[in-house]
Amino acid sequence: DVQLVESGGGSVQTGGSLELSCRASGHTSEVGCMSWFRQAPGQEREGVASSSTRARTTGYPDSVKGRFTIAYNNDKNTVYLRMNNLKPEDSAMYYCASRPLDCWTRGDWYVQSPYNYWGQGTQVTVS
Repeated sequence: DVQLVESGGGSVQTGGSLELSCRASGHTSEVGCMSWFRQAPGQEREGVASSSTRARTTGYPDSVKGRFTIAYNNDKNTVYLRMNNLKPEDSAMYYCASRPLDCWTRGDWYVQSPYNYWGQGTQVTVS
């Protein structure tokens, strides 16, 4: 099993920045992809960033590209999400997720179903 623990959420004003962290423990050698998803009330959960744990290849949707940066630290088994120029529409519960398959093997990093481990979520509020 893999356990994921997120931290770093909070409240910030429009244009501000936050950095989220997600530390993985357990059978981390089995993790090929770590991603961040978010879900706002009444909306579908969406992928906002992914990083392959081996090749460190990253991906983002257009809605956050240029503002969000994901980084995976192999020594710490931790994935970070740096969020700059935050907007009210970025407000959501942010979840870290992991899966064995590399993010780019099928190009489906933004699809939830292949992820078998999820963190508890951390709230981000932008006003």
